[in-house]
Amino acid sequence: MNLAWVSLAALALAVVGGIVLRINVGLLSLALAYVVGVGMGGLRASEVTSGFPLPLFLILVAVMLLFAQAQVNGTLSKLARHSIRLARGNLGMVPIVFFGLSVAIATMGGGNIAATALVAPIAMAAAGRLGISAFLMTIMVGNGCNAGAFSPIAPTGIVANQLMSQAGLSGMEWRTYWNTFIAQSFVAFSGYFLLGGMKLLRSKERVNLADHLPAEDLEPFDRRQWITLAVLGALLASIIFFKLDLIVGAFVAVALLLILRVADQEAAIRAVPWSTILLVCGVSTLVSVLEKTGGIEVIVDMLVALSTPTTVTGIVAFVAGLISAYSSTVGVVLPTFLPTVPGLAERLGADPMAIASSINVGGHLVDVSPLSTIGAICLAAAATDDRQKLFNQVLAWGLSMSVVGAVVCWVFFGLL
Repeated sequence: MNLAWVSLAALALAVVGGIVLRINVGLLSLALAYVVGVGMGGLRASEVTSGFPLPLFLILVAVMLLFAQAQVNGTLSKLARHSIRLARGNLGMVPIVFFGLSVAIATMGGGNIAATALVAPIAMAAAGRLGISAFLMTIMVGNGCNAGAFSPIAPTGIVANQLMSQAGLSGMEWRTYWNTFIAQSFVAFSGYFLLGGMKLLRSKERVNLADHLPAEDLEPFDRRQWITLAVLGALLASIIFFKLDLIVGAFVAVALLLILRVADQEAAIRAVPWSTILLVCGVSTLVSVLEKTGGIEVIVDMLVALSTPTTVTGIVAFVAGLISAYSSTVGVVLPTFLPTVPGLAERLGADPMAIASSINVGGHLVDVSPLSTIGAICLAAAATDDRQKLFNQVLAWGLSMSVVGAVVCWVFFGLL
């Protein structure tokens, strides 16, 4: 029995089983990791357990708890509501402002999912009141959240950077962030300008945005919210300029906000997406079994057979996007494909950072589809009577991104 193929089949079973049975893929992956590793592979239980990403778990808990406090006390929703005034009455600037806000909240530590949950309801309501296309707003919010997702203190960035470090790409946190930001921004603004944004920007109509917003949306920040913003800003600055360790900084920031009573402790703990943490850590544990049994080499062999040094960036982006359309990008796609980077780079003579960036970008561009969480949140929040039309538009956009992502990654990270 070929254990490499058995471990690969176990990963596929976990993903498909999670989708069909609607159970947490991470929990299923943990069980299969022990079944395959101990029951069939002859590994000791401690060897399988050592594959559990403890540093990743601690970082995710700290950052998500910190962000949950900012969410519970209304800091981030207040920030989103005030930001719309930056458009200064220009309708075409409103989606661009929400793109920038989405990037900012994701970069501050919220990540793409939480940023979408905060920004989308406000952005889609504003689009409905101002007569802006809900489809255009979805493109800008969804891609904006993804553009900031690889911040070193955001959940997706944390996961990607840990996996890339294990693959020999340590110290690439901000390069990873900027590579993804540029690619996502290019796609977002290309779509925006081609699909109606240019017409909005050229419009001479000016509106008083305050007339279209509820009075409570314009209330000033209170003391707790100013403190929260200051702590988040200080953490981000400390990591960028003083190279502060993220685990240390995040837990100190969490404790400081708890001591200052800026948010309800129990509510913040309940707001942490524990299912996502279990998903990422569980799949990562199963992937560590794949590495021990040769399953990763099987994936590398298949990708090498399809690729050349020039086309590998487009190929991996397309495969990552195709799988991401039906599964979790951060929980399944990144833990499965980023460990293949060293093997692909060595055997094809390609740049490992280019391959990793293509996996990151290709896996996330499709997430604006309504089949994914980001697209689904925007669709649910849309203030439109023709929701089916919006569903069809966003679905076509999202699925086409597997091809667009392949082309963008081939050009950005291959040809250039």
